[in-house]
Amino acid sequence: MDRYINAPISDEDAKQLRAGDCVYLTGTIYTARDAAHKRMYETLKEGGELPLNLQGETIYYMGPSPAREGRPIGSAGPTTSSRMDKYTPDFLDRGLKGMIGKGKRSEEVKAAIVKNRAVYFAAVGGAGALLSRSIKSSRIVAYEDLGTEAVRKLQVENFPAIVVIDSLGNDLYQKVLENSAKE
Repeated sequence: MDRYINAPISDEDAKQLRAGDCVYLTGTIYTARDAAHKRMYETLKEGGELPLNLQGETIYYMGPSPAREGRPIGSAGPTTSSRMDKYTPDFLDRGLKGMIGKGKRSEEVKAAIVKNRAVYFAAVGGAGALLSRSIKSSRIVAYEDLGTEAVRKLQVENFPAIVVIDSLGNDLYQKVLENSAKE
């Protein structure tokens, strides 16, 4: 089912999404990859404050290429989500509502998604140039020294993604594997 939702994602929207839904996000999302996740996690463990309030937010696991003239961002394809898995349960417990990336998630992340009524989306790998068309603005908000891995605030319009793990723990990848095993 196609769904059009606003970001930050409301609890109600997260609750209604189901694995396999095609979603078009409009609003504010943030980018953060490995280095930014590590730094945020270490900041929290040291008792510091994060550079953004995670409550209700969505993080896109992406590090863009340089923007071409007249564009807010360069190619903006997803990176492998499992590299963020060791940090994700803690971030979900702090209010993170959505994640966008590619690939499978650990059982610990799946459990944290259910516990926190969050959602994991996949964006199509290899389609970074196409995905960048949905990004209307990009601004670094933290860790500029990390270059492409800096935390960015993005304004998106109809950013396409697919629900992979919904708030009930339904996993699209697992469902596809089970269905193909039956054939």
